[in-house]
Amino acid sequence: MKPSFRHRPLDWGRANLFSSPANSLLTVLALALLWQLAPPLVGWGVLRASWGAGDPETCRQAGGACWTLLTEKHRLMLFGVYPYEQHWRPLLAMALFVALLATSANRRFWRPWLAALWLLTVLGIGILMWGGVLGLVPVETAQWGGLPLTLVIAVLAIAMAFPFSILLALGRRSDLPAIKALSVGYIELVRGVPLVSVLFMASVMFPLFLPEGVTIDKALRALVGMTLFTAAYLAEAVRGGLQAIPRGQFEAADVLGLSYWQAMRLIILPQALRLVIPPIVNQFITCFKDTSLVTIVGLYDLLAATKAALNDPGWRPFFVEGYLAAALVYFCFCFFMSRYSQWLERELNRDRR
Repeated sequence: MKPSFRHRPLDWGRANLFSSPANSLLTVLALALLWQLAPPLVGWGVLRASWGAGDPETCRQAGGACWTLLTEKHRLMLFGVYPYEQHWRPLLAMALFVALLATSANRRFWRPWLAALWLLTVLGIGILMWGGVLGLVPVETAQWGGLPLTLVIAVLAIAMAFPFSILLALGRRSDLPAIKALSVGYIELVRGVPLVSVLFMASVMFPLFLPEGVTIDKALRALVGMTLFTAAYLAEAVRGGLQAIPRGQFEAADVLGLSYWQAMRLIILPQALRLVIPPIVNQFITCFKDTSLVTIVGLYDLLAATKAALNDPGWRPFFVEGYLAAALVYFCFCFFMSRYSQWLERELNRDRR
């Protein structure tokens, strides 16, 4: 069987790159820009770059990108000020987190036991990071940092904010005036202030209202602030999905004799959440990137740890390479969430094709 013309390179290029005069002009301009930028970037980032172990003088002599910085400072960038000899613990914690996320992303594992697996994994990660049991050296959360801290705050904030946001969205649509007023007031109040102010309140103002001698861990304060902030934005996305459900679905649930919570769990919420996957995942990505603001409470996330690594006077001139490495890590996680949301949307909307 002869292949379709759509699979031939020339036909694909004609259909996608030169389908109209405007597209042809944009294609030519893009190729000209690549012609100008690609050779210098390749020369700086690959051909003249310094690789492997070395010192700042090695990078200066090479005249290109200083990837030696990553070889010498990667532990500080990845793990912050976590004790050097204990770096295997946050590394194992990151591996557990990635394995848990990969398992949760597979629809075949969407079973009740997955919630128990989450609890056990989070407990195991807490034991690894904190220590103090099973012969592990205790490590305070003030020493946590780098990518493990970013993953812990982002994943836990998303996991706790999502069910809270559903309750807020249902409360905003409630017929009970008190519940509706509380939900609307919370959502509008939190959405009306920047995340920086929420973290500032959680780190500085909130402890002032506690009894004398009572303190709350910095990481916990940052996690609570991120959770409350993310839940308010997710609630509006969920409410949009609820409003898109036809009234007939609610009436059908009533005819079947389902209670309010049964109708929401079995009929309304599955359809509503499926409709708003893009804005929900967009807020997940925003939450992951906003973890860089926890430096306000004195924690060293991935970006803050990268800045700390660049405080060394000898390596300071090569800040571009350090920030490029941090940006690549953020991009990989955000790109995965974006692509997964597109796949999940296609899978859950097969009946609509």
